[in-house]
Amino acid sequence: MNDYQYTAVERFLRYVQIDTQSDPQSTANPSTEKQKNLSRVLVQELLDMGIADAELDEWGYVYATIPANTDKENVPTLCFCSHVDTSPDVTGEGVKPIIHQNWNGTDIILPDDTNQIIRVADHPDLNQQIGNDIITASGTTLLGADNKAGVAEIMDAANYLLTHPDVKHGRIRLLFTPDEEVGRGTEKVDIAKLGADFGYTIDGEALGTLEDETFSADAVKITIQGVSTHPGFAKGKLENALKIAADLLAALPKDALSPETTAEKEGFVHPTRMEGNQDTAVLEFIIRDFTEVGLQEKETYLQNLLNDVLATYPGSSAQFVVKEQYRNMKDILDQYPAVVENALEAIRQAGLSAERRSIRGGTDGSRLSFMGLPCPNIFAGEHAFHSRLEWVSVQDMQKAVEVIVNVAKVWEERS
Repeated sequence: MNDYQYTAVERFLRYVQIDTQSDPQSTANPSTEKQKNLSRVLVQELLDMGIADAELDEWGYVYATIPANTDKENVPTLCFCSHVDTSPDVTGEGVKPIIHQNWNGTDIILPDDTNQIIRVADHPDLNQQIGNDIITASGTTLLGADNKAGVAEIMDAANYLLTHPDVKHGRIRLLFTPDEEVGRGTEKVDIAKLGADFGYTIDGEALGTLEDETFSADAVKITIQGVSTHPGFAKGKLENALKIAADLLAALPKDALSPETTAEKEGFVHPTRMEGNQDTAVLEFIIRDFTEVGLQEKETYLQNLLNDVLATYPGSSAQFVVKEQYRNMKDILDQYPAVVENALEAIRQAGLSAERRSIRGGTDGSRLSFMGLPCPNIFAGEHAFHSRLEWVSVQDMQKAVEVIVNVAKVWEERS
């Protein structure tokens, strides 16, 4: 691909300026209509490439097909997937992307808020980027590399395959999803319509990495019913639901079981939202662990903690509701070793050192794997996601495009 004029960066710079932030409190599908603004752009660009069946469905999903060009009849249909939404944690409105060309290894001060500094000491992966071109936002928004880098890379790889018919491949399906950042990215995916045998999300971090293991994840919603009365006549009667909720939060360990105190294969219990008044309060948690047993242990721990707190408030009660979010994809991928091995070979063919990793999070591939589409996660080059310090390098994005093309080639060659 040395003579190819990559389009990933040009696409990316346009995509990140379209606000696609999802909303965890919305019950709509997609959670925000503005996500479709980017999806419509993608459909038009795919149609302009010559992909006649590119479409946006009512739920905000983009489907498209790159037809097979091989004489082999047994090549599996592959799916490449990325999500169009960006995190609710930091605004995605008014993104101003900046390319820091031929980066010289010094800390990057973002111009619109000079307190936002991408420090090399805090971002060790930057040590591999000296001389490369680094893309950041301006300091007041996230960048949106999670996951618009992956979207742009898939679009560029599609462009390459369509303009290089000498590269033999099987049938390829493209899927762009909404609402991944709020845990609903696959909620309305039509697996039968997708019609793929194996998939790859392009939503990973460091150059050369492939993730084939994720957290298993549940959400817990605790609704506390206190005892409300007029505060002027409350002595011996009032049981304030907000104080009960605060007692539960205060009872969580300070040195364990939290995102800020765990690493590697350690799971956590993480409060994400609290609202209410003296009568009723709602607490929302996410529970994470790499094993099903560990997940259940943490939920039992939280339930027991709640019971202990309620014991001091005899008139109050609580509902404890668990909702499954996703499960560790490794349980499925271990049954289909070629899915991972072919991707690792594709990474090596791009001249990179291939590295398998576990991810302390999840991707659409986690749920897709359990829906019948084994789907590990390939690097997109995104770093410091969900923050104003998010960055990606031009060179890493171009390598991701090369890897996507190689994946299609390796499957054809090995079929």
